[in-house]
Amino acid sequence: MMSFAQWGNALYSGDKSYAVVPKRKVFVGLAAGVLVLGFALVAIMGLNRSIEFTGGSQFDVAHVSDQSESFASRAVSATGLVEAAPKVTRVGSDSVRIQTTSLDSGQTAQMRDALASAYGVDATEVQSSSIGPSWGSSVTTKAAQSLVIFMALVALLMTVYFRSWRMAASALLALLHDIAVTVGVFAIAQVEVSPATVIGFLTILGYSLYDTVVVFDKVRELTSDVYEQKHYTFAEYVNLAVNQTMVRSINTSVVALLPVGAILIIGTAALGPGTLVDISLALFIGMIAGTYSSIFIASPLLVTFQELSIKTREHNAAVEHERGHRTATGESSTPKSVKVAPIKPGKRLGNENQPHRKKNHR
Repeated sequence: MMSFAQWGNALYSGDKSYAVVPKRKVFVGLAAGVLVLGFALVAIMGLNRSIEFTGGSQFDVAHVSDQSESFASRAVSATGLVEAAPKVTRVGSDSVRIQTTSLDSGQTAQMRDALASAYGVDATEVQSSSIGPSWGSSVTTKAAQSLVIFMALVALLMTVYFRSWRMAASALLALLHDIAVTVGVFAIAQVEVSPATVIGFLTILGYSLYDTVVVFDKVRELTSDVYEQKHYTFAEYVNLAVNQTMVRSINTSVVALLPVGAILIIGTAALGPGTLVDISLALFIGMIAGTYSSIFIASPLLVTFQELSIKTREHNAAVEHERGHRTATGESSTPKSVKVAPIKPGKRLGNENQPHRKKNHR
């Protein structure tokens, strides 16, 4: 059984190759299904938006001996100030957070007293805050604007950097896949979506984009003179690029997921839901989706778009014709997996092989 380093060297040299690009129809089809399913889940189940988006009043009751949510529900219902059921969340080991619809100052004081009585604490242990509906609407609009601006800048910068709209389009579609996966998980788990979650969304998009740029840089390096030879197609070179960068993507993802996973576990188990969970869950799911999309979606989409051009189709036909000619004439046919020189570790040659300063003879 080969070691991880040997496996990475085999992938880089082409001695071992995973058929990511040859099976691009499968991966692109799965991505399209995930995209539709993710946004369908949001439309059907909805997102659990925080008070910053919906507006309302929030009460934090500290130093309680019993964090039972039923105390808050009964107290809010007894006041008769709100019709909808409150959102009650345990925070840490001795606090409870209650969110209701918007209340005026008099109603806020009445609700504070009711919650203090329900949990058996002094009224000074209940902190209240209020966010108006206009503020929540503004936050929602700004979040949507930030996402649109981010995607537009990504499209522009990648088109300029790679001088290829196909790479930009592939990267954007991969980012949409990451968004669909993340919001789909939030819709299923009903984890609260807060402004911190939006920050997490933008962070994972940047992470996914970085991973995709690394793969595309290798693609550009390998395909710089692809049309000047007739041994391999554009798709085969892209598949080599994906395999060469696969180990790097896995290593980067594992290193990034370890601290994020720790924050997610601590936020869920120790601090209670709603504390760090909103941003850490977005980062954790998004990083996994971003690593997957940069390997299995962005590159296959690039090949799909590239093969729409006449020049690429003609080159593919020329490569197949050359291979058929070699087979017909009895020559060794070119293998369909591209291979490069394997990486060999260096070694010190010894002092006798090192350069020496010439002595001056006077």
